[in-house]
Parts: sequence; structure tokens; C-alpha cells
Amino acid sequence: MKITIVTPSYNQGRFLPATADSILGQRGDFTLEWLVVDGGSTDDTLDVLRSLDDPRLQWTSEPDRGQSHAINKGLARATGDVVAWLNSDDLYADGALDCVARTFATEPETPWLVGRCDMIDEQGQPVRPRITAYKNRSLARYTYRRLLRENFVSQPAVFWRRAAGEQVGPLDESLHYTMDYDLWLRLGKLADPALPDAVLAHFRVHRESKSGQINREQFDEQYRVACRYFDNDRASRFVHRCNVEKIVLAYRTMRRLGLG
Repeated sequence: MKITIVTPSYNQGRFLPATADSILGQRGDFTLEWLVVDGGSTDDTLDVLRSLDDPRLQWTSEPDRGQSHAINKGLARATGDVVAWLNSDDLYADGALDCVARTFATEPETPWLVGRCDMIDEQGQPVRPRITAYKNRSLARYTYRRLLRENFVSQPAVFWRRAAGEQVGPLDESLHYTMDYDLWLRLGKLADPALPDAVLAHFRVHRESKSGQINREQFDEQYRVACRYFDNDRASRFVHRCNVEKIVLAYRTMRRLGLG
């Protein structure tokens, strides 16, 4: 099995070495292809990429139209049976890709897979354990209707068969925050994901990251994305709207209490 990882990159040179180690250090019964799509970084990103002497890595650096466009460019070039993207500040857990390969091999009809993901800070230390625990509980009870009502899927821990991605189409480049959620809802219409009981990734929270800058706009965009898929399910529409208010309130409370 061949796995392609796409990494969109822009001025994250300080985190990229750790991300590279977490990808290129993976071992198991699979072939790895790593495609870095850089948007024309002006920091030391290109120096880092030039220093990585590994035939599994291919990279380009040129202006793009943003993160979704960069990911779509990478996915269009991917040759793996299974694909995913990992942002240039996030990490894979040890053994993650081996777990992915084994899961897809034993579940040949499964189009996508969602593992567990924890959160780390700029120094790589665990943060926001309550949020991680909440997402893990929600993931363990996965149904498509639950996903419609709340996005509890952590992007770095998602993998899908390239053929399934071609079937549902590329990322919606008009979305700034929730292009991943839109993709999950399209993949979820094909089938429920496999849910390996393993931490596959570490999501890094820092001030420059879009998801690290928690704001109401991203959750309102998430609601608008879900509205594309509710059809006549008015109950899920109402519950999702309530969940947006609950999440925004929870993050505001965390900030007031200095909990990040």
C-alpha cells in the first residue's frame, strides 16, 4: 500500500523539522510519498526542505491562493492508494501510518478512516486535555447524524482512499476555516469511517495557526457548511446551532480562566 501525505506550507520553518521527522520517521508495511506544497515562504522553510535528502519527499514553492488551493494541488499530484494532509506545524504519532495501512488492509471496503488526535503547544507539550477527551468520546459514538450536529473529527488524524477523494471531489477553496469539515460530510455520505483506537496525530495550537485563533467566525462558517447537508433534518440544524453557541461560550470561558 502506498500512502501520500500532502503538506501545505507557508512560513512555518520553525515547526517544519519536527513535522518532517514525524512523517519521514514512520515505519511499516507501506510505501510513503510526501508532497510539500509551499506558498512561497520567506522564512527558512526552503532551507529546511533543501536539507531533507530523502527520495520520498517532493516539494514545490510558488504563490498560491491559500491553504485549500495548496492542498488541492498536492492531492492532484498524489499517487498513493491512501491520502491525507498534515499541516506544516502538526505531527504524526509514532506508528500512525502503520496503523493506517493495517486498518485499510483489513477493511478493504472502508473509504476513510478517523483516528484520535491530541493537542500540543509550541513546545510540543500536551494542552487542552478536556477538549481532547470530549472529541474522543464523541468519535467513539460516531454516526453521520452526530457529525452533522457537531464537528468532532480532528483533521490531522483523517485518511482516505484516493479513489474516494476523487469520487467526492476536491476541497472547497471558498472556505477559509472548515474545508475539512465539508470534506468529512461528503466522505461520510459514502460510508461511516473506520475508527482505529489509536492516537494518530498531534495538533499544534499556537497563535499563528488559524484553528489556534479561536473565533466565532470559524464556527459560524462551520454551521453554514453543515446547512448544505441537513436536507429536511430540522432537528440537526437546531442542535448544530446550539452547539456553536455552546462551543463559543466554552472557549470564551477558558480564555477568562487562563486555560488557553
